[in-house]
Amino acid sequence: MAPLGDNNNNNVVVSNLKLERMLSMKGGKGEASYVNNSQAQGQHARSMLHLLKDTLDGVQLNSPEIPFVIADLGCSCGSNTIFIIDVIVEHMSKRYEAIGQEPPEFSAFFSDLPSNDFNTLFQLLPPLANNGCGSMEECLASNSHRSYFAAGVPGSFYRRLFPARSIDVFYSAFSLHWLSQVPEIVLDKRSAAYNKGKIYIHGANESTANAYRKQFQTDLAYFLGCRSKEMKRGGSMFLACLGRTSVDPTDQGGAGLLFGTHFQDAWDDLVQEGLITSEKRDKFNIPVYAPSIQDFKEVVEANGSFKINNLQVFRGGSPLVVSHPDDAAEIGRALANSCRSVSGVLVDAHIGEQLSDELFTRVEERATCHAKELLQNLQFFHIVASLSLV
Repeated sequence: MAPLGDNNNNNVVVSNLKLERMLSMKGGKGEASYVNNSQAQGQHARSMLHLLKDTLDGVQLNSPEIPFVIADLGCSCGSNTIFIIDVIVEHMSKRYEAIGQEPPEFSAFFSDLPSNDFNTLFQLLPPLANNGCGSMEECLASNSHRSYFAAGVPGSFYRRLFPARSIDVFYSAFSLHWLSQVPEIVLDKRSAAYNKGKIYIHGANESTANAYRKQFQTDLAYFLGCRSKEMKRGGSMFLACLGRTSVDPTDQGGAGLLFGTHFQDAWDDLVQEGLITSEKRDKFNIPVYAPSIQDFKEVVEANGSFKINNLQVFRGGSPLVVSHPDDAAEIGRALANSCRSVSGVLVDAHIGEQLSDELFTRVEERATCHAKELLQNLQFFHIVASLSLV
């Protein structure tokens, strides 16, 4: 289905019911694709490796005869997920070797919504070492080959994805801030939470922000409930999502600067230029919530299934990766591409590809004019959690 612009009266309105089937990072390998705009996520994930390894050190080692199973939830379609699985397999293999045992066979599940570009992801996967033959030690020693069996699992992580007690390690990074839906009252003109004039909650009224907070906590509760059934006894879970340092939910920190400033202003430009109506803008809301550490902790404690081994706010850094920090045009282009790689699919569906091009051109122009300020101030903080079953 090719979404059309306002002029055709046939464009798609993204309803909450359709969000799960539509939401994805931008696929393919184009300039604005997630594959080519996820370097920052990779850098942030690498900066957390010591915390991931601490989590892995707490995983119970079972018999080498039993396959060791890993699941990356919200894997998207770039190489970052493959790097992380390699890290987990290598670290756990060394733990087995340290007690004089041969490592078990490893299995990795790459999971994301059905609309994720699994084709691009699977094209990036290296071949299985020795075509699956030989010992695991031989597989691990093989360069440019993977030492685990791989499979894709399409579906929402806010529901069950795996059989009971089947997963040793859950990993999820930069995904849990995506809500299962935009709260309905945010789109209701009769509601005090109606997000009039805005496409994100950064700087919105308290009722709007509280609706997003409630949706995040409801979603996280479902997530934890599902994982508590799927995780093996002795397993562990490592989670990282966009977070904030402010107690005020209307201050969304780095996410607020990404979606609530130049992106917001670009939507306003389209309205002022008569390319879309204000009502059209107001029907679009980014389904992202950056929680505080308290928002997160409340849900884990209320769930009661998991012990918190580590919970902290972690400074990840800038989402902008540029070769020439003094080049304002490069910074503007990087911000527009970063924004489009994660929200472009939803924007295309709402206003059509032609108007989407217009929108992100304006994002780039505005970001270019504020390049120095963006490099200094646009910083992402993450909520990082290490959890194990009680």
